[in-house]
Parts: sequence; C-alpha cells; structure tokens
Amino acid sequence: MAPKNEETYVGLDVGTSKVVCVVGLHQQDSPTPSIIGLGVSPTSGLRRGVVVDVEETVSSITAALEDAERMSGIAIERATISIDGSHIRSMNSKGVIAVSRADREITKEELVRVEKAATSVQLESNRQIVQVLTNSYSVDGQSGISDPVGMNGIKLEAETHIISASTPSIKNLDNAVFRSGIQINNQLIVPIAAAKTVLTKKQMELGVVLINFGSETTGVAIYREGKLAYSSILPLGSNNITKDLVYGLKTNIEVAEKVKIKYGEAKQPNPRDTKKIDLETVGGKGVFCKSDIDKIIFARCNEIFKIISKEISRVDETRQLAAGVVLTGGGANMKNISDFVSDIVKLPVSIGSSQKYTGVSDKISDPSYSAAIGLMLEDMEIPREQKSGRFEMMFGEVSMKAKTFFKKILP
Repeated sequence: MAPKNEETYVGLDVGTSKVVCVVGLHQQDSPTPSIIGLGVSPTSGLRRGVVVDVEETVSSITAALEDAERMSGIAIERATISIDGSHIRSMNSKGVIAVSRADREITKEELVRVEKAATSVQLESNRQIVQVLTNSYSVDGQSGISDPVGMNGIKLEAETHIISASTPSIKNLDNAVFRSGIQINNQLIVPIAAAKTVLTKKQMELGVVLINFGSETTGVAIYREGKLAYSSILPLGSNNITKDLVYGLKTNIEVAEKVKIKYGEAKQPNPRDTKKIDLETVGGKGVFCKSDIDKIIFARCNEIFKIISKEISRVDETRQLAAGVVLTGGGANMKNISDFVSDIVKLPVSIGSSQKYTGVSDKISDPSYSAAIGLMLEDMEIPREQKSGRFEMMFGEVSMKAKTFFKKILP
C-alpha cells in the first residue's frame, strides 16, 4: 500500500488485440508519476475496438488487472478506461449564457451552465455524449480565456469539443469492466489518451496531429493553438496488413503476423528487388520475393494514411501544423513508417515516446502502451472527491462483491 503522501492511479486500455493496465504512483515531490505496475493480456473479445464477446473481454481484463496488481502490490478498484471504435464521432460546439449574479462575477456555477448550453445538441436516440472538452471561453467578446472564474462580465461563451458514441457499445464495454470488479472514474477515447502521454503543450500550440496506429483501428487527434480541433477513429489498423498477407502469401494468421513483424517495411515496392523470403524461417511454407511482401504492405498503408491525409486537409488545408505528426500505437513499430507517412501527409513525422517515466519504464517505452499511460495520467487529474465511480454510485458495494465472485469463476 502506498504511503499517505503518495497516490496511485490506474489506466486501463481495453484494446482489440490486448488489454493493458498501467498503475502509476505519484509522489508529492515528483513532477511525474512512477510506473509501478503493468499488466498485459491478449484478447479476442473485441472487433475494431468494440466488445463482441463480453465473457472473453472480462477474462482478458481480469488477467491484465491481476498482473498489474501482482507487480504493483496494490488492489485495483478503480480506473480510467479507454473507448475505441469507428462509432466514435466528434463535433465542435459553442454555448452562450448570461451571467446571472447581481455583481456579474463569473463562478464555477456559470461554467457548468455554459457547458450545458454547449452540449444541448441533437443526437440520435442510440448515441450519448461521452466527453466534453472545453477549449476556451469568451467574456463579453474577449476571446481566448482559459479560466474566466473571478472575472466580471455580462455574456459568457464556451467553445467545446464534444465526443459522442454508440450507447450499446459503451454499455457493453462498461458491463465488461464492471464484471471485472472495476469502478470507472472516467473514459477517454484512445487518440486523446495517447496524446496526453506523448504531446507537449508547445506542440499543441504550434499545431500537431496525433495518429494512433492500432491493431484494428487508427485514431486521429488534431490540435491547433493548444485546442483539440478534431478527433476521429477509423475502422482500419495494422491487423488489416496481417490479413492481407494471409491472402497474398496463402498462409495462416500466425505466420503472416510474424512476416509483418520480421520483414514488414512501409515503403514503395521495388520490382527489381529479387531478395527471397523463405517462410520456413517463421514457421510457414513457401518462398516469396521481398518485393511481393512490400507490395502488399504498401497497398494497405497507402490506403489508411491517404484517408488520414484527407481528414487533416479538412481541418487545415494549408497544413500549418508546425509540430507535424506524432505516431503511436503498435503499428508505429513498423520499419520506415515515419518516412512513409511523411511522404503521404506532407508533414514531418516522429514516433511518440513515453520514456520520461521512472519505474518499469523500460517495459512501457513501446508506443503501443501510450494510450494506457495517458489514461493513467487522466486518472491523476480527477479530483479525489469526484472518484466515486459511476458503477459505485449505481450499485453501492455490489462491484467489490462481484470482483471477488468473478475472480473465483473465471479461468
């Protein structure tokens, strides 16, 4: 158990290929948390970021939690979790209210009211708002205010970025997490979580694109002048490359994944490259030209990042994003991916780093862990009095009893 002057925080990234749980310890004399626990478990309970098998997802979450608990030495009861999938949509919205106090001083109550006004948008019956990010405020026409509390004015405006999701998808994910015995402090979409780990305030001010190249989804978050201007999640990822290799090489999924990891390279195929690849080196059969493998990988990567390039153009056609593109996610490990993406999006590209954290940082420097670390950082920012957990409010102590029960019956 952590000493009284230390706090622990948990990020739980429920991904399509694996579940990652990160436990951070924040000491009062340290500006950054120390990673003291890491649990990773493969899963097949999700498709393109959406739960399709609750039992399999519960089992994977439980396994990752147990590993993280074992390493950190603490019992995990709450966490901030990820949301993924192409059902995620975002929009920018403004809210305007009149300051109601007689002395015209703006208080936190006015902030709540103006946010409510900004979120009074029409959604389909099967959708819900999962996150509202307030980018800036305006008081009587004076814009660019980050915190208007204490200021005086007549009219208060708020510019917000609203993220909505499919209600059934959210409920299925919440149900899987709850059945694992975890109370949910907050939820964050994957690209924004990854951005919290690898982006700096300076990059966000200059303008930057965060691309989380995951297994079956690719998330995009675009920041300008320190504000989140755009976010989306595409139903395409690095697993699509693996599946293409299955068909192209006439092999199975395990061999195709090994080929991608060992020989995969994002580049324009060279038909003159006659180098041969014997699939026996990765447990398969047959011999193929390296150029044939390059051709398969090129086609899929080209498709994914051309779609992203069009999305960037919608937000900033002139590409005035001085900090360029930062890549995270497991797909960011592919050889030459930075140069490949740079050629398509016409911006400088770098791989996001999460090496500034102490503890077990040698195990989490991989860009595929960026989102889980970002969720842990988000968990740190939630005031203690707000950490009641949505399921705790609904079910009281039932969740902890459920945790014990499901740990007994799950393999």
